[in-house]
Amino acid sequence: MALEIERKFLVKGEFSRDVFKATRITQGYLCSAPERTVRVRIKGGKGYITIKGGSDAAGLSRFEWEKEIPVGEARDLLALAESGVIDKMRYLVRNTDGIHTWEVDEFYGDNDGLVVAEIELAGENESFDKPEWLGQEVTGDPRYFNSMLMKNPYKNWK
Repeated sequence: MALEIERKFLVKGEFSRDVFKATRITQGYLCSAPERTVRVRIKGGKGYITIKGGSDAAGLSRFEWEKEIPVGEARDLLALAESGVIDKMRYLVRNTDGIHTWEVDEFYGDNDGLVVAEIELAGENESFDKPEWLGQEVTGDPRYFNSMLMKNPYKNWK
């Protein structure tokens, strides 16, 4: 298994001028327990199944395993998923440091209005540039985990 290390931020400004790719994502969860999640995703016409372990105390890292599966199987598994499907557009944005790429997720449906940026790092203490459009850091805040957004969507926070 690979170790996923990422930081998550709210987006407060305009990032679109630096987008180099956009992909629609639909995902659901077969298991959304905090200590492990099993996610099914359709992304860009391809299907994926992902298993993630629980986050560390800071919410920075966790184990992750992902495998591409036929899109038809992904659709079938989504039909078995827990209620609350996540629908979002993912934008890839090159960071100003020329090393990292931001994944900016603009949510739709029950999470409409929420825009979150994530950056994957090689280590928990790795430095990176923070573009001007980044807002408050929400790394480790479980409300912003996709598996929680399906249970308590953004529309309920207001």
